[in-house]
Order: sequence, then C-alpha cells, then structure tokens
Amino acid sequence: MQNKQTIRHLARLAGSLLVCAAFAGHSAWADTKLRVFSGGQNQRPDLMRKLFDKYQAQNPGVTIELETGGATSELQRQYLSTVLNAKDSAIDIYMIDIVNPAQYFNAGWLEPLDSYIPGGVSALKPYLPVYAQADVVNGKLAAMPAFSDAMFMYYRKDLLDKYGIKEPHTWDELAAASKKVLDAEKNPNLQGLSIQGAPIEGAVCTFLLPYWSQGKQFNDASGKLTLDKDAAVKGLNMWLNLVDTGVMKKNIAEVTTPVTVNEFKAGQVLFAINWGFAWDVFKDAPDSQVKGKVGVMPLPAMTGGKSATCVGGWQWALSAFSKNKSAAANLIKYMSTPEASKFLAVEGSLLPVYQSVYTEADVLKQAPWFKDAANVIINGQARPISSQYGQVSDVVRTNTSAALARTKTPADAVSDIEGRLGRVMR
Repeated sequence: MQNKQTIRHLARLAGSLLVCAAFAGHSAWADTKLRVFSGGQNQRPDLMRKLFDKYQAQNPGVTIELETGGATSELQRQYLSTVLNAKDSAIDIYMIDIVNPAQYFNAGWLEPLDSYIPGGVSALKPYLPVYAQADVVNGKLAAMPAFSDAMFMYYRKDLLDKYGIKEPHTWDELAAASKKVLDAEKNPNLQGLSIQGAPIEGAVCTFLLPYWSQGKQFNDASGKLTLDKDAAVKGLNMWLNLVDTGVMKKNIAEVTTPVTVNEFKAGQVLFAINWGFAWDVFKDAPDSQVKGKVGVMPLPAMTGGKSATCVGGWQWALSAFSKNKSAAANLIKYMSTPEASKFLAVEGSLLPVYQSVYTEADVLKQAPWFKDAANVIINGQARPISSQYGQVSDVVRTNTSAALARTKTPADAVSDIEGRLGRVMR
C-alpha cells in the first residue's frame, strides 16, 4: 500500500516537474507587459489583436498592449522617427513598412534579431524571396515579415474575352490590346491603362516597373546606386508613348492611388496597376461596376525582359530601446509563423509572406484570387534599400511625375535622379 502511495506521489511530482519545464522558458517573462505599434486601420489592428490574444493564452504572464496610428505609411514614418529618435522605451515592437528596415537599422533604432530567431538571416529562406533583400541590413536580420502587398495588374476579363485577347506579356502587347478594345468599344470614358503618376509613393513603383523589367537594378546589396540611365529613360519614354497613343490619359501625372481604384471600379479602365487592397474594393464595393469581371495577371515586361513587380507590405521590428527584448522577440517569432500568415490571409485577405500559403485550400476558398496573385508576387522586388529612403523616395517620385507631366524631359529627370541620389546612395 505504501509502495502504491509512493508511486502515486512520484507520478504527481513528475507531472508537476513537466508542467514547470513547459513554462521554464517563459519564467523570465512572468508579469511582462509588451507594447506593440501595429500601424493604422489598413494594417488591420483588429486581426493583430486576435493573434496577440492567442499568444497571451499560450504564454501566461505576458500582456500585450496595442497602439495604432497614422492613416498612411508616410504619417506612420513621421511618428516612428520621432519616437525612435528620442530613444523611447515605451514601445517594444514596431510594425514598419517594407521600405524602412535599412533606414531604422542604420540609425541604431532596431535590435538585430539574429540572436533571437533560430538561424538568423537563414530563417528567411521559407519566405518570399524579396524579404532577403528588404529585411537584411549589413548582413544582420533587421526585421521579420508580417504580411505582404504588391503592385498588381488588374484587367477587365470580360472585355478581353469579348475580343479574344490573351493576357499581354509585354507593354507593346498591352498597348495593342488596349487600342483594339478602345477602338471597338467607342466609349470616350474608357481608358486603356491607369497608373499612379502623381508625386506619391506609388510613383516610385511607376518608375521602377519598366526599369526592373529590363533586368536592371537600382542599387546593389550594399545600397549603392547602380542606375542604368539609358534603361531608366527608356522606361519613362514608354509611359509617355502610351499617353501619346491614347492608351493612358493626358493628365496621368495627376493620378493618385484612389483615382485609379475609383475609375477602374466604375468600369472606366481596361488595365489598372494598383495594390492588393483594390481587389476587395472591386469585388465587394456596393457601387462596383466590375464585380465578377476582374482578372489579375503578372505585370508586362519591356520587350526581351522579364515581369517584375513592386512589393509592399509590413514587417515586425524590435526596438533597440525595449526593456523586454527577449519576450518581444519571441512574440515577433510567433507573429511571423506560417500559422499567423494563414490566419491573416483567411480572416483579412492580407497577402501571405510564405509562397506555400497562397495555395492552401482553405486560403483559396476565402480568397480565390491568391492563386493568380502568387504568380505575380513571386517576381516581386523591394524598392531602393537605403538608410535615407525618405529622400530617395522624394527624388524618384517627384522626377517621375515631372517627366509624365512633361515639365522635364525623361533624360533630365533621370539625370536629376542620378545626380541627387549618387551622393545619398554610395
């Protein structure tokens, strides 16, 4: 009898030890409060909150507070620059735009994640290829992917089918397809192609899309400018030729992201380049005239080149001034898992950071267009990697818009970009 009691006692003791062992790794995080800045409403803080709640349930003793703010990437960048420059330790984790890791890391604002994420930089291998560019700075892991975005070519599938036109693979083919449809439809309100020509962040991509598709790179791995002036001028001239042939409207230099979305939604555009959020607008908006009529395809290339797109999206970064770095890094690791990526895809149609998630059955059931999106985003590239990205963006977008407005020649605009950024990106 005594032996049986002893055995039961040892069993209970062993069970207790197992429970203790299960939480031993988290004992240092007991009563730990983490504060996370997760962007504005477009970054879906409601879904981030649900993931944080799951994490808290799995990690007793950790409490996560959520901070939001800034309707645009630019406004968020202004806020974060102020907070981080002040070395404020109140926020442990930041959600940052894909263009910001180099800027923030080189400023000393971000803690390298190499010692917290198993494998360090090699941990990015399962993710989309672009993150090896965007999230690695000076050989260090500066951030981890949260969710993705990209520039997509949306098109009126019904009109291409009507005239027996296949998806164009080059800009010349797109121009020919547009002219065929425009001539046949005889609708003065119908445009062939809409892009963002106003001096906004989207115009950086407007500059890069035809440039990249010629196989050219804007900078090397160290961030040094590698601009091919002839290719850049050729890309800007291609846009102007589309204006001159009536494929794009003459005031394209005034077109912003919402203008493209609203005009395509109204049935006034055959092809449109825009970000991933636009799909749900075209599909779900009560006033959408294109429901069930929209296709998604890879962006065309310059003749002889290869399709490329501009990747956006958001990253998780650890503040260099956090007082809870180990606990915060563990949360970042959790928020960057395939499970978190899948949750955001299914619940919010946020583009996955893992290529494998795009083809999972329950993801495609919720967002069927991801099957086509995967073919686009795999060819995604990051915008210029620079610790002075704000200045880089300003120079590229203002000169691109000036060239499209014809207040500068393409050659002069490219020379200005080279002259000003050659000193910044070196």
